[in-house]
Amino acid sequence: MEQARVEYFRGKDFVSFMKNNPEFKEILEEDKDLDTDDIANVLLGKNLLVRCDRVTKTLRPGKKKLSTWPAHLEIFRDDQSFSENDAFFAWTFEKRHPLWQTLLSFFWPVLTLAICLFPVYPHRCKLIVLYSCAGILLMILSLLFVRAVAFGAMWILLGKRVWFFPNILAEEATLKELFRFWPKKDEEEPPKWTSRLFYTVVAIVVVMLLRRHAPDEAARARYQRRMSNIIDDVLEWSPKLALSGLMENQQPVNITDAANNSSDSAGSDQTEEVDLDETKGEDLDETQGEEEAEGWTDSDLKT
Repeated sequence: MEQARVEYFRGKDFVSFMKNNPEFKEILEEDKDLDTDDIANVLLGKNLLVRCDRVTKTLRPGKKKLSTWPAHLEIFRDDQSFSENDAFFAWTFEKRHPLWQTLLSFFWPVLTLAICLFPVYPHRCKLIVLYSCAGILLMILSLLFVRAVAFGAMWILLGKRVWFFPNILAEEATLKELFRFWPKKDEEEPPKWTSRLFYTVVAIVVVMLLRRHAPDEAARARYQRRMSNIIDDVLEWSPKLALSGLMENQQPVNITDAANNSSDSAGSDQTEEVDLDETKGEDLDETQGEEEAEGWTDSDLKT
């Protein structure tokens, strides 16, 4: 409700609760004879409750009635009075957080860090985590597949809509309602026989196509081998193996070869210096020879 999570109830549920549990009126002492509407109005007057209304008032495609428990509410602008007819009332205070929520908020960063450190786990711990997650994922997918098959079979054969675990995909359901097994009574009209016949033909065609184009045993074995190699690479990785691999890739350094290389480089430098000096001497001799050939001497230069 307006970007805040609230706990709310319906007006008719409040009336039925007070009717089925009259002992709660004993808390009011001298006001225990008040009607349910008067009690709700007192709570509204003391700002303990606020009347709300659903944000979405139009039917979604394929639905014949609005959601029983809307996910988004807004404050009712007209009159803050109690009503049973499609009225919602939200509490204006929050309950104290239970101990398990406090512990969960503390262990959540620890769990995140543990997930990030999965590559450095021991091999046995990696196997436990891998097969646990794979088992939970397989259970969820199997449950969704079985409930879809059961719904399709009953819809085609009996013309009834039966969803086992009806709230398993509901975002606004509580933890208790999430795992409720038995579905609600089907209140919608039965489907037409033409629709049932059409979807029966579609189901048969899909099954035949899947059976015809299913991969053979060799393709399945290749895919399983490839996936097994990927999983083995993840499970067998460890910091020691990574460091040893880095050390093996480095070329070994020989001290004797390094010393010989340094001496060879020093000798080549000295050779270059000697060659440079000899070149300078030869150039000086050629210059003196040219001067003597022209008749110039040192004594003439001095004069």
